[in-house]
Amino acid sequence: MSKSILKSTAIVSLMTFVSRISGLVRDVVMANVLGSSGVADAFFVAFRIPNFLRRIFGEGAFAQAFVPVFSELTEHNTLKAKQFVNASAGVLALATFVLTVLGVIFAPFLVSFYAVGFQDDPVKFEATVGALRVMFPYLFCVSLVAMSGGILNTLNRFAVPAVTPVLLNICMILAVWILTPLVSDGARALAYGVLCAGVVQLLFQVPSLIKEGYLPNFKIDFKNQAMQQVFKLMLPAVFSVSVAQVNMFVNTLLASSLITGSVSWLYYSDRLMEFPVGVFGIALATVVLPSLSRVHATGTAQQFSQMMDWALRWVILVCLPATFALYFLASPLLATIFLHGSFKPSDVEMAALALRAFAVGVCGFVFVKVLAPGFFARQDTKTPMRIAVIAVAVNVVLSLVLVRTMQHTGLALAISIAAWVNSSLLFITLRLRGVFAPQPGWFWFLFRVAIAVAVMTVALHYLNETNQVWFEWSLFERIWRLSTLVLVGAVTYFASLWVLGLRPQQLLSYKPDLQDQSNKHSKESGA
Repeated sequence: MSKSILKSTAIVSLMTFVSRISGLVRDVVMANVLGSSGVADAFFVAFRIPNFLRRIFGEGAFAQAFVPVFSELTEHNTLKAKQFVNASAGVLALATFVLTVLGVIFAPFLVSFYAVGFQDDPVKFEATVGALRVMFPYLFCVSLVAMSGGILNTLNRFAVPAVTPVLLNICMILAVWILTPLVSDGARALAYGVLCAGVVQLLFQVPSLIKEGYLPNFKIDFKNQAMQQVFKLMLPAVFSVSVAQVNMFVNTLLASSLITGSVSWLYYSDRLMEFPVGVFGIALATVVLPSLSRVHATGTAQQFSQMMDWALRWVILVCLPATFALYFLASPLLATIFLHGSFKPSDVEMAALALRAFAVGVCGFVFVKVLAPGFFARQDTKTPMRIAVIAVAVNVVLSLVLVRTMQHTGLALAISIAAWVNSSLLFITLRLRGVFAPQPGWFWFLFRVAIAVAVMTVALHYLNETNQVWFEWSLFERIWRLSTLVLVGAVTYFASLWVLGLRPQQLLSYKPDLQDQSNKHSKESGA
């Protein structure tokens, strides 16, 4: 089972990697044209409002509640599964349509609430309101896209949902190139690109849904028991799976009161931090949730625990080196990717401060994405909600304290600490309830990874140059030097693991569905 999960994760990771690369191209184009200007701040704030709601009605709370119920129905009754899809699509479409209408009407109030600092700048405020009104219908489209993705992921069709975000990036790039010169308001031009992307993404999912026989026939049926179960599970999940967005909301509100550029610096650094989190963390979580749901429905508690153990080891193996690489290569990464046009060396330095603070939380962010499905698969959404409330409280308090002395960097650090609080409490709760029991070999596994990361970090430190040198190099030189650093880091890390006796097949062959064999591997390899 672990090999099939890892294969699916690899597929999703590859498609997500393509999506993230296209996202980086999009951000490079935007940074080149908009830099850290007031127009950029206006668009980023406007985009985060429907994006925040997307996490609730899209791949966030709704998806986390939808997948376990749909997975259980597909195992037992295909007809009920189709009726459930029809009812869920109808109710979801109605809810997001109403929200969209309200969002367009009350856009000025939302901007005033979400970015209180913008009220002192009428031009920036009006640009944000205009962009928000244009792109709010994106919520309706992308929520249905996320539901379609949940259906396809449960049916082991991972590639199409994973590559769908590429369409958003393409539409936004075209909007920057084509519409920005034609529309006086750059934020509104980008908003048109987002709106177009929502429609294109929805149409892109249709052929796969037809092929699988699950193209929704929208029906507003509040009496469907499975649909009622989803919305019952969804209510507490709204907060728990959206904790990162709630934290970002709080920090955006505070950042809007800082100097112009603060919102943009946080955005660009967050985008780079999201690269490892998205390519591996979200990919692993996307595959693990339906797998855990099936094991919970048809397997044993021991199999459930072993699968989680296997996933957590992969998080450590991939995300710990990513944490140190992001921290030590923050300036080189930002200079290579964004230092063009309107994005200046000073912007690189300010964004690098935030990226280092975000890097501290990479493992915490990904742990949440793996540990939370341990509750969702068992249809327990209340516990993650309670833990998320604590994490948000920690973020709010730390943000208010750290922003005074560290400005936008303090906001990024607060989010990272909150992610670790969230993941730690999820882990402790699963342990105390006996849902998760670590398999043998964790000490030696962590020891080997830690030594390998240390060797990699030393190599990166001695080969890296000062910020000023990076700023003086040409784009080609920066790309060449950064590629060399990344290659050296990867080689030293994996070579160190090999020397220390950790072989890829030890994790590839870990079988959570075969207790005796997994214990044998743990004893023989310490992995």
